Amino acid sequence: MLPQEIIRRKRDGRALASEDIASFIAGITSGAVSEGQVAAFGMAIFFNGMTLDERVALTLAMRDSGTVLDWSSLPGPVTDKHSTGGVGDNVSLMLAPIVAACGAYVPMISGRGLGHSGGTLDKMDSIPGYVSQPDIKLFRKVVRATGCAIIGQTADLAPADKRFYSIRDVTATVESIPLITASILSKKLAAGLQSLVLDVKVGNGAFMAHAKDASGLAGSLVEVANGAGLRTTALITDMNQPLASAAGNAVEVRNAVDFLTGNARDRRLLDVTMALAAEMLISAGVAPSHRDALRQATDALESGRATETFGRMVTALGGPADFVERAARHLPRTKLVVPVTADRSGFVSGVATRDLGVAVVAMGGGRTRPQDEIDHAVGVTALLPIGAEVRPGDTLALVHARSAKQADEAVAAIRAAYAIGDARPSARKAVVRRIGAPS
Repeated sequence: MLPQEIIRRKRDGRALASEDIASFIAGITSGAVSEGQVAAFGMAIFFNGMTLDERVALTLAMRDSGTVLDWSSLPGPVTDKHSTGGVGDNVSLMLAPIVAACGAYVPMISGRGLGHSGGTLDKMDSIPGYVSQPDIKLFRKVVRATGCAIIGQTADLAPADKRFYSIRDVTATVESIPLITASILSKKLAAGLQSLVLDVKVGNGAFMAHAKDASGLAGSLVEVANGAGLRTTALITDMNQPLASAAGNAVEVRNAVDFLTGNARDRRLLDVTMALAAEMLISAGVAPSHRDALRQATDALESGRATETFGRMVTALGGPADFVERAARHLPRTKLVVPVTADRSGFVSGVATRDLGVAVVAMGGGRTRPQDEIDHAVGVTALLPIGAEVRPGDTLALVHARSAKQADEAVAAIRAAYAIGDARPSARKAVVRRIGAPS
């Protein structure tokens, strides 16, 4: 069928056959389908949605647009996690080595920052010498040798997604659950996984601010992934405040090293990391129960095996051999560190989390254009959590900036993002809900 006829069929609200979807995606990859046709196709899906069969077909077609990795030669299960993004979400840096230290293999293909949300790949790029986008040969070597590798998407994996997404990004069709689902899962399926756990964020710092939307996305991801043959479950987690007490690139890596070594562990970050680790170990078949999975993950963390795994991964991908021991020395940092202080007594009652992420981007810690260079050193640390008690002059956060002007603007934005009330608010669960595989 001609591309325009496929567009017409979806425009009119009719279901597409899998072969027509495969043909259109092949045209995206080869360039035979024009940018205007891709945009029209995306808009038709945005307004008319897709059935489960269509979403599975779209995901598989995008997976098959490039290389599909095969890890069958590895002596253990292959698993991964994907987060929909938030602020202070450095979970991947601890999660991959924890799960690998328990006997699974984690070939983690991560993304860069998007909007106010930080990207795992940008964090890893703050480590001197770290090769975040290796070729497939090195990727395979590191996964086999260390148990995990955190890298970026290569040109060989799901290339149709890369072109499709770039067009969606400038044609207002990003916020489509069928298209988000296919974009996320096509890359994970191309990575050759045997199981996957999704961390779908909800709250004022997430792309899905409302519980209904987060549940809809999580349900679609789980349903399509399992329909495509990938064993998948999801956790919906709270993003109404930063997950770690740091937001930025190098500062989040330092926070992750402190977490792994036991120097400091943010409570909510620990809860989410261990919940995801347990879910991954169960999905991968490493642990028979949630209790046993938590025991294994805790032992991997407390024994130092996860820290050792992280260090070996960093070194194998070009980073310093003593990175874990001397992270503060190796990571870039700013000379200027300015406190954000409270102007009244009370309790932190709320945080405009997205605004914190935007403040980091404004300092250069994220991108406003795809070609922008990131300043890995800028960021925010010592972020107080909701429920913390403060007095006038107490520190709400520390701003790491390059200039006084940059610091002043960030301090004002962060102070405005913090709400202080008279009563201590009720504690919120970090893990909101689990969505299991369809029976």
